Amino acid sequence: MPSIRKPRCGSMQFWPRKRAKRPVAVIGAWARCDKPQLLGFAGYKVGMTNITIVDNSKHTLTKGERINVPVSVIECPPLKIASVRFYKQDKEGLRVVKEIMGKADKELARKISLPKDASNAEKQISDVKPEDFDEVRVNVFTQPKLTGIGKKKPEFFEMAVGGSKEDALSYAKENLTKDIFVKDVFPEGSLVDFHVVTKGYGFQGPVKRFGIGLRNHKSEKVKRGPGSLGGWKGQAHFMYKVAHAGQTGYHTRTEYNKKIISIYDEVEKINPKGGFPGYGVVKNQYILVKGSVGGARKRLVRFNIPFRKNKKITEEAPNVVYISTESKQGR
Repeated sequence: MPSIRKPRCGSMQFWPRKRAKRPVAVIGAWARCDKPQLLGFAGYKVGMTNITIVDNSKHTLTKGERINVPVSVIECPPLKIASVRFYKQDKEGLRVVKEIMGKADKELARKISLPKDASNAEKQISDVKPEDFDEVRVNVFTQPKLTGIGKKKPEFFEMAVGGSKEDALSYAKENLTKDIFVKDVFPEGSLVDFHVVTKGYGFQGPVKRFGIGLRNHKSEKVKRGPGSLGGWKGQAHFMYKVAHAGQTGYHTRTEYNKKIISIYDEVEKINPKGGFPGYGVVKNQYILVKGSVGGARKRLVRFNIPFRKNKKITEEAPNVVYISTESKQGR
């Protein structure tokens, strides 16, 4: 019987494989959208479960039949806009020319320094003229106090706004310091890109890090190391492709075109008896995403309008027949 052969794991696309600077993913590019709205949202990863849906895909053998689908549960408490940023384009790119902070919750003071007086924020935004800026973005913050994860310090990050700059400005002015729900941004069945910081495993060897095979028991020196470091000459340097020990996990990664199957307000539909293992009870609006999502439990994950939408995936929300509420360990 021939020996089992397995190619090494680990994509060559990412280098260096180092730890993320912070547990919230940073987004460098945004998709275009003509509608004045936030171009993304954020939520806390709860875990996984399975549901039964009526398959509404156009090109599958199970079209119209009931199928079981694994889904990730993301709890999405409402976001709030804390400030409005105005950008101007110059030779070096976009630069911030002005930022107006609204009256934020006291919990945000755990994260940033709040202004002493922010009562005239709307008037300051109204005084800004369209020729003074080229792009409008907003700084939003989460409300973990509404969840049961035992956290008070909110996350604070920048979010782009769709539409023309005049429409984006009016949207930011109308929704400053107001609750924005995930249903206001994404409809059911839409595709999104997930930006996450993956689960960290610390410093690991090449067998666990890249999945290389164990060497023969008669090998010299090491059994869990690579078979070759490269060419015979020039041993002072070896290629980055060679599997070596190093940081494993806690990397910033993007998953494209994940489908939001449904968005619910009724928490009794999803909560198992005693809550989700390692998370607890879901208390806010939540989404069910088809498949798995990177990151650890209770970690904030960000999802945006898709940068390169897959047109082959239908964006019609399927009919959910059954949601499993059995408590599952290890998800």
